[in-house]
Amino acid sequence: MASSPAPRKKILWLARLERRFHSWRERRARARGQRPTVAAYPGYGGDGWVRVLGRVLIAPKKRPAKGGEYASVRGWRSFASVPVAFAQVRVTVAGTTHEIVADRGGVIDVELPGALEPGWQTISMTVEGSEVIETRVFVISGDTDFGIISDIDDTVMVTALPRPFVAAWNSFVLDEHARQPVPGMAVMLERLTRDRPGSPVIYLSTGAWNVAPTVIRFLRRHVFPSGPMLLTDWGPTHDRWFRSGRDHKAENLRRLAKEFPNVRWLLVGDDGQHDDALYTAFASEYPDRVRAVAIRRLSPAEAVLAGGRTAVNDHSAAQVPWVSGSDGAALLDRLADVGVIARD
Repeated sequence: MASSPAPRKKILWLARLERRFHSWRERRARARGQRPTVAAYPGYGGDGWVRVLGRVLIAPKKRPAKGGEYASVRGWRSFASVPVAFAQVRVTVAGTTHEIVADRGGVIDVELPGALEPGWQTISMTVEGSEVIETRVFVISGDTDFGIISDIDDTVMVTALPRPFVAAWNSFVLDEHARQPVPGMAVMLERLTRDRPGSPVIYLSTGAWNVAPTVIRFLRRHVFPSGPMLLTDWGPTHDRWFRSGRDHKAENLRRLAKEFPNVRWLLVGDDGQHDDALYTAFASEYPDRVRAVAIRRLSPAEAVLAGGRTAVNDHSAAQVPWVSGSDGAALLDRLADVGVIARD
């Protein structure tokens, strides 16, 4: 029996309602004299091109805060800004200015031409004559043959994200300074990049772009290597209640494999979401693009909060080194066992 089209129509209606709600918020903000700005995020690039990432927002007025960058920030503030749909943005790369359009959620994710030297380079963005915002892109050299793709939630940051109520608490209520790093993960990632100068670290997560500033501050505060972040936009689409975080990760893994055919990636994740299954599928499809997989094992308490484990028992089809451990120190030791890094 054919399935009813009613659910699709209902979700389409919800997506339209979300768009109307944000349009109403935008009109109110503009009526109060507020104007859009660009929240620019670190991007990456290759030979002759860059992937530019950011979001066009009307941010609420900030109250003076003590402590500067490290002042206490509640999670809900990340979601108080108004996204500006289909905004016209001017992006300047290597002296050339490009006119691009943000998507319906205000997100900027576009590939642009630009001849930049390998390493961290600066580009700029502006919208509606606002202040020019500078951000950085990490340009990967054609000679680079190693890189790291790391999950964030429960891999570098303890969040227990899959459980809805815990996720809501972490995202909207919790002071960002209460978020804890996974022990040893910053040291592990720093050691891997130190031994291979020029290797990129890309943070790939199902988290929303709303939390990007919080995550950037967290990574900096806990001395994780700098790197581009590939997040997603929450909310309904034309055919589902929420965007698929799993599809988001799978699509970006394939994109990175195609963009950098000479790079073999170390894939870092945890066994509390879908990383194990995703990495197994990706390594089976692109075995020559994966150097190894490192999976952080959640503690029993963390696994309960995360809704259980999703580990794959058989990784033989992946044909790449596969290690696991409870923290960064254990993973670093296992990676030394399989030759990914030399022992001290």
